[in-house]
Amino acid sequence: MMKLSILISFTLLVSLMGCKPKRPEIVRAPFSLTDATMERCEFTKAVVQEVRNELKLFGKIAADNNRLAQVYPVVSGNVLKINVELGDYVKQGQVLAVVRSSEVADFQRQLLDARSDAALAEKNLQVARELFSGKLNSERDVTAAVKGLEKSKAELDRINEVYSIYNLREGSIFNIIAPINGFIVSKDINRNEQLRSDKADVIFSIAQIDEVWILANVNESDISKVAVGFQAAIKTISYPDKIFNGKIDRVFNAIDPSTKAMKALVRISNTNLELKPEMNATITVSYSENKELVAVPSSAIIFDKSKNWVMVFKDRKTIETRLVEVYNQLGETTYLASGLTEGETVISKNCLLIYDAVND
Repeated sequence: MMKLSILISFTLLVSLMGCKPKRPEIVRAPFSLTDATMERCEFTKAVVQEVRNELKLFGKIAADNNRLAQVYPVVSGNVLKINVELGDYVKQGQVLAVVRSSEVADFQRQLLDARSDAALAEKNLQVARELFSGKLNSERDVTAAVKGLEKSKAELDRINEVYSIYNLREGSIFNIIAPINGFIVSKDINRNEQLRSDKADVIFSIAQIDEVWILANVNESDISKVAVGFQAAIKTISYPDKIFNGKIDRVFNAIDPSTKAMKALVRISNTNLELKPEMNATITVSYSENKELVAVPSSAIIFDKSKNWVMVFKDRKTIETRLVEVYNQLGETTYLASGLTEGETVISKNCLLIYDAVND
């Protein structure tokens, strides 16, 4: 009797549970962009473009070798005075330093001797001609006097040429002169220093830096990516927010044994004199990969779940979440290896909001 009662109770409980009303199913409305959302978005058509890439190189600013003058000691002597310092701007003909030189004193002696010999030779020729007119000597004597005068004048011309070449003055003082206008970019001379004419070191370097070179080091693995005419953007530590633009002007087809790199030269204007020789520089070279791929704005790419996606827009109610394969991203442009065809429209602004709404 008790088992029968339990069975009846269980049956009633099941019946009551079966009579419980079901919850209504939630039916989602199809997604559609509102006017307000449309205004916040931007839509871009995918286009096929030439694939470009960038190569980052490191190098230094250098003065143009064709606009650089190096000054060597041409006479020995003691440095009395130095008129310029490193970084000074000098003009052609300006005195850079003053040297007292025994060699210059010897040139002074040679000049005086040459003048004296020339004057004496002229007098001897005059006397020889007077004697010849009086039949007191021979024509040979006159010819010898003429040759003596020519020889003395040749020696005088030689020593005058030396004075002209080295800008010598009277006495033992020698002025070291600036050969061109420009800035002193190197200086290796001190007051009271004893100079030697056989010293091979440069004492002054003067450069015109209104146009400079950027010498970039190109690793062996990147040599094929660099060629004359490629665009180059230069940045320096001194001006981190400024980009100096130029082109590769020359490629040195040799490997530097010290750096194990090839040199590439970029020539740029420097009218404001912001770039100084020996500054470090970062050079970004832009080059073509000689192929074409579909390209979209980088802002259209959504990275989620370790994959790249774009929102393909067909109309307000038809927006597709499309998986794409990124080939390369260069600034604001992304090149796609697959997933999108030319002419399709993608959402390029606020696409993440649409992605979340569609895939919620």
